[in-house]
Amino acid sequence: MSITNFRGTESDSGKAGASKVTFQSLQEKKQAGKPITALTAYDYATARIVDEAGVDLILVGDSLAMVVMGYDSTLPVTVDEMLHHARAVRRAVRSAVVVVDMPYGSYHVSVAEGVANATRFLKEAGAEAVKIEGGATRCELVERLTDAEIPVVCHLGLTPQAVHRMGGYKVQGKTLAAAEELVRDARMLEAAGASAIVLEGMPREVAANITSQLRIPTIGIGAGPDCDGQILVFHDLVNLSFSRPAKFVRQYADASALFRTAIEGYVQDVAARAFPDESESYHLPKEAAAALPHGAALLRKA
Repeated sequence: MSITNFRGTESDSGKAGASKVTFQSLQEKKQAGKPITALTAYDYATARIVDEAGVDLILVGDSLAMVVMGYDSTLPVTVDEMLHHARAVRRAVRSAVVVVDMPYGSYHVSVAEGVANATRFLKEAGAEAVKIEGGATRCELVERLTDAEIPVVCHLGLTPQAVHRMGGYKVQGKTLAAAEELVRDARMLEAAGASAIVLEGMPREVAANITSQLRIPTIGIGAGPDCDGQILVFHDLVNLSFSRPAKFVRQYADASALFRTAIEGYVQDVAARAFPDESESYHLPKEAAAALPHGAALLRKA
């Protein structure tokens, strides 16, 4: 399918009859014991594929700094860059709930600035929620965002925006005291109004304990199978991240090899003048072609 034909219509996408996922329906899934599925997406094409596959929640993650923009951490990505990618994702999605990461620096200076930036994601990009990293210190911001009718997904454990403070991407909550602090943070964030919490890079037992104590859904990444849902970075899932995957990543396809094979075939065909062929070319009527320089020769080849 050519890119010019990709957009289609809602009925083309096969999602016209799909029900819209909301945080209320995610809450119902938790209560019913049904797992929540989540993936990242950063552009129209990927978001459309993820949405049509039936994923519940799409996160426009600040991980795009690494897997799309080539940085070595999530820290450099800006609000405007996140807005750009969020708009593209929003145009593709019909069913999943769309959450956008607030990048580093967009909510750290003041609560007022955090609310202002979060408002931009809803107004300018069509996000349905924002995600912020951190524990109890974020409670005031969560309360203010909730008061402003902005759903908030919180993020505990291994929080990539705190990579320098943590001394690297390390599993968190490995001592009893650290585990208890994560549990307290989760309970306080829920009380402040969080709609869901991402639990990353922590022992399974800690994530299970948090999940059992909260009314709101937990979504795990490197936190074991006992969370209410799971999320992975799309590029990790299909081997497009060009780095050794973390222990918790399961690769379901090798898109890197698929794309490389396709591109190498294209290069070979162009070099051999095997692409495009006659069936892939447009033509003038014979009379007009014959009147052009070299036209008669081309007609004989045809």
